[in-house]
Amino acid sequence: MQKITQEKAPQRAAMLAHDVAFQRYAATRNGLSRHQFSPTAATEHLRTVCGVFSRRDLACNADAFQRFEKMHTDFLIWSGRIQAPRKYG
Repeated sequence: MQKITQEKAPQRAAMLAHDVAFQRYAATRNGLSRHQFSPTAATEHLRTVCGVFSRRDLACNADAFQRFEKMHTDFLIWSGRIQAPRKYG
């Protein structure tokens, strides 16, 4: 899986909002486990989690980008697209 660069994060965020699996993930994270958000609601979830007013802010706000990366990884694990990292110890 290709790593998302900060300058490409706004475009990736826009793509995520239209991903049906992400729409389900966002609904689940908001307590609606048997629902699916619309692209607009998925975008709002993304902005709220990342703490931005616009997806464009992901390209210039390092903290927001870090939150986006964490949320994106959580989504990939939730959807089964990647495996959860193993915990040792």
